Amino acid sequence: MTKVNQPTSAIRTNVLGYPRIGAWRELKKAEEAYWAGQKTEAELLKVGAEIRKSNWLLQKSLGIDLIPSSDFSYYDQVLDMAMTLGAVPERYAALGKNKLEQYFAMARGVQTNGNDLTAMEMTKWFDTNYHYIVPEFVRGQTFCLNDTKIIDEYAEARALGVETKPVLIGPVAFLLLGKEKDAGFDRLQLLEPILDVYAQLLHRLEQAGAKYVQIDEPHLSLDLTDSSKAAYVRAYNKLGRQTGLKIILTTYFEGLRDNLDLALSLPVDMLHVDLVRCPQQLDEVLAKLPQNMCLSLGVIDGRNIWKNDLTHTMGIVDKAVATLGADRVVIGASCSFLHVPYDLSLESDETALPASVRQWMAFARQKTEELALLKHLASGNADDEAFEAYGRNKIDISARRTSPLTHNVDVAKRVAAITPDDKHRKSAFAKRAELQHAKLHLPLFPTTTIGSFPQTAEVRGWRQKHRKGELSDAEYDRLLKQETERCIRRQEQIGLDVLVHGEFERNDMVEYFGEQLDGFAFTQNGWVQSYGSRCVKPPVIYGDVQRPHAMTVGWSRYAGQLTLKPVKGMLTGPVTILEWSFVRDDQPRSATCLQIALSVRDEVKDLEAAGIGIIQIDEPAIREGLPLRKSDWDEYLHWAVESFRIASSGVDDATQIHTHMCYSEFNDIIEHIGLMDADVITIECSRSQMELLDVFGKYKYPNEIGPGVYDIHSARVPEMKEMLGLLHKAVQHIRPEQLWVNPDCGLKTRGWAETTAALERMVQAAHEIRKEYEK
Repeated sequence: MTKVNQPTSAIRTNVLGYPRIGAWRELKKAEEAYWAGQKTEAELLKVGAEIRKSNWLLQKSLGIDLIPSSDFSYYDQVLDMAMTLGAVPERYAALGKNKLEQYFAMARGVQTNGNDLTAMEMTKWFDTNYHYIVPEFVRGQTFCLNDTKIIDEYAEARALGVETKPVLIGPVAFLLLGKEKDAGFDRLQLLEPILDVYAQLLHRLEQAGAKYVQIDEPHLSLDLTDSSKAAYVRAYNKLGRQTGLKIILTTYFEGLRDNLDLALSLPVDMLHVDLVRCPQQLDEVLAKLPQNMCLSLGVIDGRNIWKNDLTHTMGIVDKAVATLGADRVVIGASCSFLHVPYDLSLESDETALPASVRQWMAFARQKTEELALLKHLASGNADDEAFEAYGRNKIDISARRTSPLTHNVDVAKRVAAITPDDKHRKSAFAKRAELQHAKLHLPLFPTTTIGSFPQTAEVRGWRQKHRKGELSDAEYDRLLKQETERCIRRQEQIGLDVLVHGEFERNDMVEYFGEQLDGFAFTQNGWVQSYGSRCVKPPVIYGDVQRPHAMTVGWSRYAGQLTLKPVKGMLTGPVTILEWSFVRDDQPRSATCLQIALSVRDEVKDLEAAGIGIIQIDEPAIREGLPLRKSDWDEYLHWAVESFRIASSGVDDATQIHTHMCYSEFNDIIEHIGLMDADVITIECSRSQMELLDVFGKYKYPNEIGPGVYDIHSARVPEMKEMLGLLHKAVQHIRPEQLWVNPDCGLKTRGWAETTAALERMVQAAHEIRKEYEK
């Protein structure tokens, strides 16, 4: 460790981005009130300004040197960049000059005042559970400095006495994140016109007084084509010489690997590398870093909630300082803190999050404090308080390594006893399909939903009162049963063929299961943004996982007794539970996933024994977990598919297994989706206008498939003819006897009026196409 008597105060700290929903989800509440007409635009903007102010002042108070601005967003940072660059699809011009209305329409769609505009596509941000809005590009597209948000927020921070570095999505990243809407051209052909706007933006930032700018180019950590590599050279040869701004070229989520030489050749002032996801790149980076370039070490994990091992990290910092000198070394987060909750000190529920587990954790505030502490330790100016904090860190890290809470001998034995037969259904799909059709008697183009139905303020209020002890177990159970029965009756009236119980007892599709599994802990306020105003509270997997009791059987059995129609049992799959939790990092993720798979398998078998003939095991995160480098895919896909098959294969042939995936590109993994061998897969397809089905058709996907025919993430209710048109597109790719009709995701976040109207039109569309093919 750096000696106290050898001060190296030139070492700086770097935060790449900070959570933006507010410590108490203030932004979510304000946005949803604005969308409902209960808050004015000015009131919403004020909430945003208060969150930004709080974030900036906190980081300044902790001594962070490179504080981000324009990392805040009212919906999504990629959408913000589209607005800034004037990359606004032509259809939104009908909304007039109100940029906030236009902005939200691009994200959510709009159906008011005679306007009926679909939202832009949304997909996962690399291998995270965050969703971004996909830019749309057309041949000959022009760009302009359409919005000054980035400049304005820099000035806003400066007025508060906080010097920041504006954060931009880089020009190559912006193009690569988007999608061509015209055939026959490559979006990278738009690089030159977009660079003109970036150059203008950098000039404006320099004029405003900015010294640094963070330009995010995460694709440098991916496999790149030759044209993409050439685009980086063209882009930064232009931007790097445009202004006196110091450019921090920022990469994350993986290592640079074969792109290292490319990144180091670009005329930038600082390179940021992710040493959490790819620690092995450090030596090569240190050996090759040009003399005129500084290095930002991404050593604080921006994706998980475990405390940093400061002793280990100090070794990394010392190595970098010994090679480069302190003035060229910056200590930073691996990526934006967008992916972790705000503040661990807000957690006070000892039952949900015991102190024995909490002492191992760090949220965004604590991670920022870790950065500040590392700076003091590395700079040789640590005081007694800093050394005391360092000592506590060593104790906590050691305690976690040796804690009996993390290992269960029985779980290890059961995983070791998995056999090849546990990974396969008894018969091939063709035989299973015959038995299932004979048992279920479903029509052509059967209709269903993905699982959840609207969770109204009333339902959420019951849950809150029950947790506070203001509602007895018996009364809460009575109210949930009443709501479940209402949901069944609504579905019968709408005319759906396969029903669901509505999931009113569930808080979240992962948290609900984690609460009933050993090895999980939970937070009160550990909220993380998933998209827009949608926030999730990921469970914490700290130890070995097992299922002590049935989790869903009672509710599925109850719903099944209310109707003569089939009711699906609804489960979350092992890969999704893993991906949407904060996962222990002391063993391979594959080992944890197999433990979860065995727990789900037990639940599947219990549902079947209770008479549930259709069981849906949702895996929306299976594509999300795919490593960013193709050379790493096979290992992941092997254990991910294996985990799903272990979870789903313990049932008889006549039991129909469904799965659901959303907002994913399936082209590269279609064979592995086939290997999952679900009887029915439902997927998001509406925003892409059924384009995703093309790969299923080319692959000749043999099992049944339900492409979503309307977008539940948008406030609009599509017309029946629109859904029928999508079904007509679907049959161009998939045989009619394979097709199901359903929304593209669960309906939890929607209201009953729009849900009922949309499902009625969906059922009508199914009836119309059924007539065409039953003739």
